[in-house]
Amino acid sequence: MARAAMVLMFIVVLITAVAGLLASARIVRQYERGLIFRFGRLREVTRGPGLTLIVPVLDRLQKVNLQIVTMPVPAQDGITRDNVTVKVDAVVYFRVIDPVRAIVNVQDYMFAVLQVAQTSLRSIIGKSDLDELLTNRERLNQGLEVMIDSPAIDWGVHIDRVEIKDVSLPESMKRSMSRQAEAERERRARIITADGELQASHKLADAAATMAQTPTALQLRLLETVVEVAAEKNSTVVLPFPVELLRFLERSASTQATVEPPQGEYAPELSRVHTAR
Repeated sequence: MARAAMVLMFIVVLITAVAGLLASARIVRQYERGLIFRFGRLREVTRGPGLTLIVPVLDRLQKVNLQIVTMPVPAQDGITRDNVTVKVDAVVYFRVIDPVRAIVNVQDYMFAVLQVAQTSLRSIIGKSDLDELLTNRERLNQGLEVMIDSPAIDWGVHIDRVEIKDVSLPESMKRSMSRQAEAERERRARIITADGELQASHKLADAAATMAQTPTALQLRLLETVVEVAAEKNSTVVLPFPVELLRFLERSASTQATVEPPQGEYAPELSRVHTAR
């Protein structure tokens, strides 16, 4: 009986030891760090990844995640410096670099970072113009990162990056910007057309000066135009009468009048002249 009682006691002690070991064993993952609180007081030693043992009932293990946290910032309504109502949302990337300060100095560091991000985003909206929000986001992202990181350092949190995701505009502002962009494109089109006409006029002036030196070139160009027009189907060609041909005929007529003997009332006088000779 005594031996059986000893065996039973040994089994009870063994079960108690195993249960105590299981109760005191904790596993800390590679991306985590463990903080031990004994009677509510933080132990100085931070537990690393792997199997760690604590004193049951006396100790409490709190794990802190060291991974980069992606936190979306809800869209914030604000008025820009040029009095435009916009709605801007962002995303914050941060991680814990000091687990002790992240647990001891702030009650909930994730909620605290979210609130700071929202207030900083509203402040950035009020300090910026609409054009800056739409075109110069890199500088605004850097400003947001500095504004959020300043208080987060005391919480053991490091802000890796802040990105503005979207800028929502009122429908009236979208229509105004659309009209502005259309007017800008129309202005550029007119400038390009006018520039093309100016260049073409210079080229035409050069061509006219060249043709003025060689009138035959104008005739050749006219014949080329006639050929191009005649190549089209169902076309009617109106051929102008060249001025040079009129001048040629006029010179020919004047030369013929000079060579031929005059007729009519002046003929007897010419005949008398010939007879006297």
